[in-house]
Amino acid sequence: MREHAYMSTSTSTITVEPTAGALGARVTGLDLTRPLDDAEVAALRSAALEHLVVFLPDQPMTLDDLERLTDQLGGRDVTPFVEPLPDRPYVIKVVKEADDELNFANAWHTDLSYLPTPPAFTLLHAWDVPDHGGDTLWANQYRAFETLSAGLRTTLRGLRAVHSAGMAYGTGGYLDQVKDKTSMAIAPSPDAYATETHPVVVRHPETGREALYVNPVYTTRFEGWSATESQPLLQYLYRHAVNENLTCRLRWARHTLAIWDNRCTQHNALNDYQGVRREMYRTSVRGTEPSA
Repeated sequence: MREHAYMSTSTSTITVEPTAGALGARVTGLDLTRPLDDAEVAALRSAALEHLVVFLPDQPMTLDDLERLTDQLGGRDVTPFVEPLPDRPYVIKVVKEADDELNFANAWHTDLSYLPTPPAFTLLHAWDVPDHGGDTLWANQYRAFETLSAGLRTTLRGLRAVHSAGMAYGTGGYLDQVKDKTSMAIAPSPDAYATETHPVVVRHPETGREALYVNPVYTTRFEGWSATESQPLLQYLYRHAVNENLTCRLRWARHTLAIWDNRCTQHNALNDYQGVRREMYRTSVRGTEPSA
């Protein structure tokens, strides 16, 4: 069994325990109900960069605590097309009421890849969760790229892809059509049909590693290709990118905080808890423009 990693700071001894072979780690030893010092922030960020997604259990944080930590990790960012809390423009409530049919984010995707500068990290804090069901899965997009053939990797490095929120959030789009089946405060808009182009293979600005950067929710086609021409290769990449061997899975508990790196992961929130309520709060950390 792999040994735990320990990071000592002036105020904490932080334990980092990998939870799966591909990505994911459980981090303990931090108290997120108070401001972290610089060494603690650096240790938490280092764990997230190494393991791509980290889980911090037993963190009874307030929304003030969540926003403060988001600032310490790089600064808050907005989430378009979802209404934020009335007094907190950077916080969205992720809720499924007991009588809802649909949950939020029940498809493999990378958060907000349709923006010019998608978020670097996402933070999600659990307030009310089912006693079973409602797990979230993550997939390692470094390994997704590395496990492709050398020839395909070379081809993909020369491609860019078009991203858009229109399929999900556009007026008349999917979430507009099913709004009566969810309690999420979705704000469909014609603005969601705007497009943004990013490299298909991005180089992580902090680790320097290459990652596959396409997803079935927001990627529409390759730049210079028609949608019809793009679909065979995109569908192959979508399936490959979330192969079971590239994933980890979290069974949520109340007061668990998850932090993941959007520059090298996809995630999927399972909708397998009918008749049970689930409530979480999410923030995003400002990112930079993806580059090849």
